[in-house]
Amino acid sequence: MMNKTHDGIKVYTPLTLKLYDWWVLRISNQYAWKCSTERYLIPHFRNNMKSNHLDVGVGTGFYLKTIPDICNVSLMDLNTSSLSAASRRAGKGNIIASIQHDVFNPYPTHLHDRFDSLSMFYLLHCLPGEMQDKAVVIRHAAAALTKAGCLYGATILGDDVNHNAFGRKLMAVYNKKGIFSNRNDTVENLRSILSDAFHEVEITVEGKIALFKAERKRANPELVD
Repeated sequence: MMNKTHDGIKVYTPLTLKLYDWWVLRISNQYAWKCSTERYLIPHFRNNMKSNHLDVGVGTGFYLKTIPDICNVSLMDLNTSSLSAASRRAGKGNIIASIQHDVFNPYPTHLHDRFDSLSMFYLLHCLPGEMQDKAVVIRHAAAALTKAGCLYGATILGDDVNHNAFGRKLMAVYNKKGIFSNRNDTVENLRSILSDAFHEVEITVEGKIALFKAERKRANPELVD
């Protein structure tokens, strides 16, 4: 899956990362996806973070600038430019590990049962394939959590949510280029892949964004078909 995964991350160069916060978190969130970064996404990130945290798909590290100093944070991304940008953003004092890894592959065993919380913000809609193809990503993440650990994040939903003209244009361009793969992503199939790996799942929709939270991982989530 490595080569396909690269399609979703190759857009994140040092140059585009400098524009990411403005274009994605301000313009696109406000006018295309109708979900305020400040009102919904930042609180969702902060309120579910625990003391030993793994951020997967780190972007620019925008959300990390809001974390309490008491949190120990590890970063995971396939893109080294994103890892570097996020590390700088968060400050070295909070970052205990920076891990280059393809989320379609199992996590290294030393990361299993290690983290109290794990975030995936704007990762799932960038991954290749249909939602069910991304179930393995959720199972791998669940394996890294403690029994009481929490997986949470946000993802842009597909065509069923009736995007406005701006949103439809972005969806068309991004899906054609392989930046997104989310045409058929729905709340229902998101809930399905989360429920395969966790006993408790909560999803709320703000604008065109699904904010999700999953807790109490199932035994041996890696073994679920």
